[in-house]
Amino acid sequence: MYHRRISIARVGKHMNEPLIVSDPAVMMGKPVIAGTRVTVELIVKKLASGESVEQLLEAHPRLTAEGVRAALDFAAQACEAKE
Repeated sequence: MYHRRISIARVGKHMNEPLIVSDPAVMMGKPVIAGTRVTVELIVKKLASGESVEQLLEAHPRLTAEGVRAALDFAAQACEAKE
């Protein structure tokens, strides 16, 4: 399976593996948490609507707290102004 690596700061102990990946065959190429079909977009929307990290983790058993942090970091970097 091909995964295009997206440059982000890696969070946690597995610094050599990307936590956010994009594959045209998975979720139409949207950035997802590696090994899941959980998109960065879904995580940000759920947290913005008031869902807790614990609720997210319960609803998506393959998702980890490390993955949630990576998604938020990815979203923050995407919002930074390009210089």
